[in-house]
Order: sequence, then C-alpha cells, then structure tokens
Amino acid sequence: MSGVRYCDVSIGDELAPLALPLTRSFIVAAAIASRDYQDVHHDPELAREKGSKDIFMNILTTNGLIGRYVTDWAGPDAVIKKVAIRLGAPNYPGDTMTLTGTVTTKENGEVEVAVVGANGLGDHVTGTVVVALAASPPDGAA
Repeated sequence: MSGVRYCDVSIGDELAPLALPLTRSFIVAAAIASRDYQDVHHDPELAREKGSKDIFMNILTTNGLIGRYVTDWAGPDAVIKKVAIRLGAPNYPGDTMTLTGTVTTKENGEVEVAVVGANGLGDHVTGTVVVALAASPPDGAA
C-alpha cells in the first residue's frame, strides 16, 4: 500500500474500516509476544476467578493494532508522533473488533486521526493518533 500524501488529506476524511476477528489464539499470542504474562490474558479459569467472563486482549495489543491501522492507511513513509487511547469494553475471544478512523486536524505536515475500535459490547478503544505524512510521492512515483 502506498499510503496518502499530506496534500491529499482533508479534515473529515474517513479511513476504511478494518474488522479483526478476536480468536483465543490471537489474544494469547499477542499477550505473550508483548511479554504480558498476566493470567487474565491467557488462563480462562483464573480470568473468571478475577471477575471476567473470559480472557481478554491486553492494552499493548490494542495499541499495536491502532498503530497498524493508521500506518496501513498513511503508508510506509508516515511517522507516528503520538498515540492517546482509552480502553472501554473488553475484547473477548469469539467477537470481532472493527476499527474506524476520521481525520480531525491537519497542520504543519501532521494529521490527527480519531480512532474507535468497537466490538459486540461497545467501544473497546477510543483515542487519537497524530501522524506525519509524506509531503509528496517519491521521485518517479505517480
């Protein structure tokens, strides 16, 4: 994916939605990959003992998915400057989280994208990502 150029972005532009199936394997693997060994992210019985209906996704995975979502849109030359997120409803196995985004500000080569990740329980994550975009395509590119 080539991404977008700063000059082609407008406030109000919407990013294409991204639906992510939340499998048990994905939630466990992502927690382990981010070195989060808390039992609520991999042990259903212990998660239930602590008041959860099942294991749930950790914040590091959520943060990584937000970054992926915005950079997939922005392209390989984009640089994330700031991520500010707030968690809401848990991401449980068997559900789907759909990420959506809208450009809310544009200034000095950077744009802010408001992001939401919603699942069957409501909003799992809300927040903003500030990203510096490429000013123009690389030499020889269209």
